[in-house]
Amino acid sequence: MNNPIANNPTVKVWDPLVRIFHWSLVFFFFLAYFTEDDFETIHTWSGYTVAALIGFRIVWGLIGTHHARFGDFVASPSTIWRYVVAIPAGKAKRYIGHNPAGGAMVIALILSLAGTTLFGMALYGADEQAGPLAGTWIATFDEHTLKEIHEFFANFTLALVGLHVAGVIFSSFHHRENLPRSMVTGRKESRADDVNTSRKNS
Repeated sequence: MNNPIANNPTVKVWDPLVRIFHWSLVFFFFLAYFTEDDFETIHTWSGYTVAALIGFRIVWGLIGTHHARFGDFVASPSTIWRYVVAIPAGKAKRYIGHNPAGGAMVIALILSLAGTTLFGMALYGADEQAGPLAGTWIATFDEHTLKEIHEFFANFTLALVGLHVAGVIFSSFHHRENLPRSMVTGRKESRADDVNTSRKNS
Protein backbone atom coordinates (compact mmCIF):
# COMPACT_ATOMS: atom_id res chain seq x y z
CA MET A 1 0.00 0.00 0.00
CA ASN A 2 1.14 3.51 -0.74
CA ASN A 3 2.40 5.65 2.10
CA PRO A 4 1.74 9.21 0.99
CA ILE A 5 3.83 11.99 2.40
CA ALA A 6 1.91 14.90 3.82
CA ASN A 7 3.78 17.53 1.81
CA ASN A 8 3.39 15.86 -1.59
CA PRO A 9 2.38 18.45 -4.20
CA THR A 10 -1.07 18.46 -5.68
CA VAL A 11 -1.85 18.58 -9.39
CA LYS A 12 -4.93 19.74 -11.27
CA VAL A 13 -6.86 16.75 -12.60
CA TRP A 14 -10.56 17.56 -13.04
CA ASP A 15 -11.48 20.77 -14.81
CA PRO A 16 -14.48 22.84 -13.64
CA LEU A 17 -16.78 21.53 -16.38
CA VAL A 18 -16.13 17.90 -15.40
CA ARG A 19 -16.86 18.71 -11.76
CA ILE A 20 -20.05 20.64 -12.55
CA PHE A 21 -21.14 17.80 -14.84
CA HIS A 22 -20.48 15.16 -12.19
CA TRP A 23 -22.44 16.73 -9.36
CA SER A 24 -25.23 17.97 -11.66
CA LEU A 25 -25.65 14.44 -13.00
CA VAL A 26 -25.87 13.04 -9.48
CA PHE A 27 -28.55 15.59 -8.55
CA PHE A 28 -30.72 15.31 -11.65
CA PHE A 29 -30.51 11.52 -11.92
CA PHE A 30 -31.78 11.07 -8.38
CA LEU A 31 -34.34 13.83 -8.82
CA ALA A 32 -35.70 12.03 -11.88
CA TYR A 33 -35.51 8.63 -10.20
CA PHE A 34 -37.54 9.63 -7.16
CA THR A 35 -40.16 11.75 -8.99
CA GLU A 36 -41.20 9.10 -11.51
CA ASP A 37 -44.82 8.56 -10.50
CA ASP A 38 -46.03 11.65 -8.64
CA PHE A 39 -44.26 14.61 -10.24
CA GLU A 40 -44.26 13.98 -13.98
CA THR A 41 -43.16 17.47 -15.02
CA ILE A 42 -40.15 17.42 -12.66
CA HIS A 43 -39.35 13.87 -13.75
CA THR A 44 -39.53 14.77 -17.43
CA TRP A 45 -37.37 17.89 -17.25
CA SER A 46 -34.87 16.17 -14.98
CA GLY A 47 -34.62 13.46 -17.62
CA TYR A 48 -34.05 16.05 -20.34
CA THR A 49 -31.30 17.59 -18.22
CA VAL A 50 -29.64 14.20 -17.75
CA ALA A 51 -29.77 13.65 -21.51
CA ALA A 52 -28.18 17.05 -22.13
CA LEU A 53 -25.47 16.34 -19.55
CA ILE A 54 -24.68 12.99 -21.20
CA GLY A 55 -24.49 14.71 -24.57
CA PHE A 56 -22.09 17.26 -23.12
CA ARG A 57 -19.92 14.54 -21.53
CA ILE A 58 -19.59 12.69 -24.82
CA VAL A 59 -18.46 15.87 -26.57
CA TRP A 60 -16.13 16.81 -23.70
CA GLY A 61 -14.72 13.28 -23.77
CA LEU A 62 -13.55 14.02 -27.30
CA ILE A 63 -12.36 17.63 -27.08
CA GLY A 64 -11.98 18.36 -23.36
CA THR A 65 -9.00 18.59 -21.04
CA HIS A 66 -6.54 15.70 -20.87
CA HIS A 67 -7.98 13.60 -18.05
CA ALA A 68 -11.55 14.24 -19.23
CA ARG A 69 -10.90 12.68 -22.63
CA PHE A 70 -11.91 9.10 -23.38
CA GLY A 71 -8.44 8.48 -24.75
CA ASP A 72 -7.02 8.99 -21.27
CA PHE A 73 -9.11 6.40 -19.44
CA VAL A 74 -10.77 3.98 -21.86
CA ALA A 75 -8.67 0.84 -21.47
CA SER A 76 -8.66 -2.52 -23.21
CA PRO A 77 -10.55 -5.44 -21.59
CA SER A 78 -7.23 -7.12 -20.74
CA THR A 79 -5.96 -3.97 -18.98
CA ILE A 80 -9.21 -3.65 -17.03
CA TRP A 81 -9.01 -7.33 -16.05
CA ARG A 82 -5.39 -7.06 -14.86
CA TYR A 83 -6.33 -4.05 -12.76
CA VAL A 84 -9.34 -5.81 -11.22
CA VAL A 85 -7.42 -8.97 -10.29
CA ALA A 86 -4.66 -6.83 -8.73
CA ILE A 87 -7.14 -5.26 -6.30
CA PRO A 88 -7.54 -8.25 -3.90
CA ALA A 89 -3.76 -8.64 -3.79
CA GLY A 90 -3.36 -4.98 -2.84
CA LYS A 91 -1.26 -4.37 -5.95
CA ALA A 92 -3.61 -2.10 -7.90
CA LYS A 93 -1.69 0.97 -9.02
CA ARG A 94 -2.83 4.50 -8.25
CA TYR A 95 -3.87 6.58 -11.24
CA ILE A 96 -3.96 10.37 -11.33
CA GLY A 97 -7.00 10.23 -13.62
CA HIS A 98 -9.52 7.41 -13.82
CA ASN A 99 -8.09 3.96 -13.22
CA PRO A 100 -9.05 1.24 -15.76
CA ALA A 101 -12.01 0.03 -13.69
CA GLY A 102 -13.17 3.59 -13.09
CA GLY A 103 -12.90 4.36 -16.79
CA ALA A 104 -15.00 1.31 -17.61
CA MET A 105 -17.58 2.50 -15.08
CA VAL A 106 -17.74 5.94 -16.73
CA ILE A 107 -18.53 4.31 -20.09
CA ALA A 108 -21.07 1.94 -18.53
CA LEU A 109 -22.84 4.84 -16.81
CA ILE A 110 -22.93 6.92 -19.98
CA LEU A 111 -24.42 4.04 -21.98
CA SER A 112 -26.92 3.13 -19.27
CA LEU A 113 -28.04 6.73 -18.81
CA ALA A 114 -28.31 7.14 -22.57
CA GLY A 115 -30.60 4.11 -22.64
CA THR A 116 -32.61 5.43 -19.70
CA THR A 117 -33.22 8.82 -21.29
CA LEU A 118 -33.78 7.46 -24.81
CA PHE A 119 -36.52 5.07 -23.75
CA GLY A 120 -37.90 7.59 -21.28
CA MET A 121 -38.38 10.11 -24.08
CA ALA A 122 -39.81 7.39 -26.31
CA LEU A 123 -42.30 6.47 -23.58
CA TYR A 124 -43.25 10.12 -23.14
CA GLY A 125 -43.78 10.41 -26.87
CA ALA A 126 -45.93 7.28 -26.99
CA ASP A 127 -47.94 8.07 -23.86
CA GLU A 128 -48.34 11.84 -24.11
CA GLN A 129 -47.58 12.45 -27.80
CA ALA A 130 -45.07 15.03 -26.59
CA GLY A 131 -41.34 15.48 -26.38
CA PRO A 132 -38.56 15.22 -28.96
CA LEU A 133 -39.34 11.61 -29.91
CA ALA A 134 -43.11 12.04 -30.36
CA GLY A 135 -44.12 10.74 -33.77
CA THR A 136 -40.86 8.87 -34.37
CA TRP A 137 -40.62 5.14 -35.01
CA ILE A 138 -39.37 4.34 -31.50
CA ALA A 139 -42.44 6.03 -29.97
CA THR A 140 -44.68 3.60 -31.87
CA PHE A 141 -43.54 0.72 -29.69
CA ASP A 142 -45.92 -0.73 -27.11
CA GLU A 143 -46.08 1.61 -24.11
CA HIS A 144 -45.74 -1.22 -21.61
CA THR A 145 -42.58 -2.46 -23.37
CA LEU A 146 -41.10 1.03 -23.42
CA LYS A 147 -41.87 1.49 -19.73
CA GLU A 148 -40.25 -1.83 -18.84
CA ILE A 149 -37.10 -1.00 -20.80
CA HIS A 150 -36.94 2.52 -19.34
CA GLU A 151 -37.26 1.19 -15.80
CA PHE A 152 -34.69 -1.54 -16.47
CA PHE A 153 -32.09 1.02 -17.55
CA ALA A 154 -32.95 3.31 -14.63
CA ASN A 155 -32.53 0.51 -12.10
CA PHE A 156 -29.41 -0.77 -13.83
CA THR A 157 -27.96 2.74 -13.61
CA LEU A 158 -28.76 2.80 -9.89
CA ALA A 159 -26.89 -0.49 -9.45
CA LEU A 160 -23.91 0.94 -11.34
CA VAL A 161 -23.97 4.00 -9.08
CA GLY A 162 -23.81 1.71 -6.06
CA LEU A 163 -20.80 -0.12 -7.50
CA HIS A 164 -19.19 3.21 -8.36
CA VAL A 165 -19.59 4.52 -4.82
CA ALA A 166 -18.22 1.27 -3.39
CA GLY A 167 -15.21 1.53 -5.71
CA VAL A 168 -14.58 5.14 -4.72
CA ILE A 169 -14.73 4.25 -1.02
CA PHE A 170 -12.40 1.26 -1.45
CA SER A 171 -9.91 3.20 -3.58
CA SER A 172 -9.94 6.11 -1.12
CA PHE A 173 -9.01 3.79 1.75
CA HIS A 174 -6.56 1.72 -0.29
CA HIS A 175 -4.62 4.72 -1.57
CA ARG A 176 -5.22 6.87 1.52
CA GLU A 177 -6.85 9.78 -0.25
CA ASN A 178 -10.22 11.51 -0.45
CA LEU A 179 -11.52 10.93 -3.97
CA PRO A 180 -14.85 12.75 -3.50
CA ARG A 181 -12.93 15.84 -2.39
CA SER A 182 -10.88 15.74 -5.59
CA MET A 183 -14.12 15.96 -7.57
CA VAL A 184 -14.87 19.15 -5.63
CA THR A 185 -11.46 20.81 -5.71
CA GLY A 186 -10.29 19.33 -9.00
CA ARG A 187 -6.90 18.47 -7.49
CA LYS A 188 -5.18 15.26 -6.38
CA GLU A 189 -1.94 14.58 -4.58
CA SER A 190 0.93 13.68 -6.89
CA ARG A 191 3.08 10.70 -5.87
CA ALA A 192 6.20 9.22 -7.42
CA ASP A 193 4.62 5.84 -8.25
CA ASP A 194 1.43 7.20 -9.81
CA VAL A 195 0.29 6.18 -13.26
CA ASN A 196 0.06 9.65 -14.78
CA THR A 197 -0.73 9.77 -18.49
CA SER A 198 -0.13 13.52 -18.55
CA ARG A 199 3.42 12.92 -17.38
CA LYS A 200 3.90 10.11 -19.88
CA ASN A 201 2.67 12.17 -22.78
CA SER A 202 4.51 15.37 -21.86
